[in-house]
Amino acid sequence: MPEAASALGGAAFDGHVSVREAGPKGMVAVRGDLASPALRSAATGVADAEFPERGEARFAGESGICWMSPDEILILRPYGEARAAVSAIGKALAGEHHLAADVSDARALFRIEGEGARETLAKLTPADVSPERFRPGQFRRTRLAQAPAAFWMRDERAVELVCFRSMAEYVFGVLKLSASPGSEVRYF
Repeated sequence: MPEAASALGGAAFDGHVSVREAGPKGMVAVRGDLASPALRSAATGVADAEFPERGEARFAGESGICWMSPDEILILRPYGEARAAVSAIGKALAGEHHLAADVSDARALFRIEGEGARETLAKLTPADVSPERFRPGQFRRTRLAQAPAAFWMRDERAVELVCFRSMAEYVFGVLKLSASPGSEVRYF
């Protein structure tokens, strides 16, 4: 099997915050009844993280579960573990209506880190990312400039963002522009 290649080869930019493509990440999209005990157990079993509530992302180290919609979650694991996670979920949910798909190679992951991480996003998304409305552990699925994206806060200074791989170059470009030195607004 060929080695995984990230969308932008580990592209990085340092401005008033750092923007980095995080490299290959295992991502499993799971659709089904999120209230199902079997689905919750299967997801937490492969992710080693708590199950998120609406609008949340739960992590344990580099693994986690993100709430995507009323019938969808995104499980994050190391890249090489995504196929095994799909298989384990399929076995655990045999006979129960669901979909589990490895979407690792269809997505790109970015990390935005620094004091101005929140501001960098605020300039690009219609989502309210104010400290009162968007805190660590929360998740938003929205747009970033003209690209569909989802992001979550790891802590007050670090945001992770996922987008379609086909949009990675565009997303990196708008993040760089928003993080460029001299573009600080310091609203937050």
